[in-house]
Amino acid sequence: MNQSDHILELARHRRVLRAADVRQHGWSPQLLLRLTQAGKLQRVARGLYSLPETEITEHQAALEVCQRVPKAVLCLLSALQFHQVGTQMPHEIWIALPEGTQTPVLDYPTLRVARLRGAAYSEGIETVTSHGAPIRVYSVAKTVTDCFKFRNKIGLDVALEALKDAWRTRKITMAEVNHFAKINRVEKVMQPYLEAMVA
Repeated sequence: MNQSDHILELARHRRVLRAADVRQHGWSPQLLLRLTQAGKLQRVARGLYSLPETEITEHQAALEVCQRVPKAVLCLLSALQFHQVGTQMPHEIWIALPEGTQTPVLDYPTLRVARLRGAAYSEGIETVTSHGAPIRVYSVAKTVTDCFKFRNKIGLDVALEALKDAWRTRKITMAEVNHFAKINRVEKVMQPYLEAMVA
């Protein structure tokens, strides 16, 4: 097998390939361009390639963002959609970045960025590997408390729907919610809703 064959084989195992993935194996990233020109790969976004027959999944955009923005974590509406909680269908990808991180410039997809600091950023991250490429997303309980933290941005109705649906489908426990509510400093805001829910 030559380098091109190896790259195509890697593309079969991963949904999305980056030049860095090719370099990591000691192969020439220039081959990505040649394979694209030959129609054996397709460019899905700047610096990202896949096989032409690769089926686009609902998580394709999130996958691309996590590949291109290493510190990005799916949050808020995108995390709710990922975990199938509530009815939100955002047309943008919501990501969390550490405070002070430069805002990424992507032509596609459109990003909404939430800035978090310390444990509010680092706690509750789950890494889900989809077709060989990781998607970083906050857990359901962390996402629900984030919705209360950012209720002025997304609406209290969205936060309440997320809380009720996650509780009804048993995707969260009271201990998890209390843990992340403390980290996000929304215990007092959430307390009446939690009490009403378990009453």
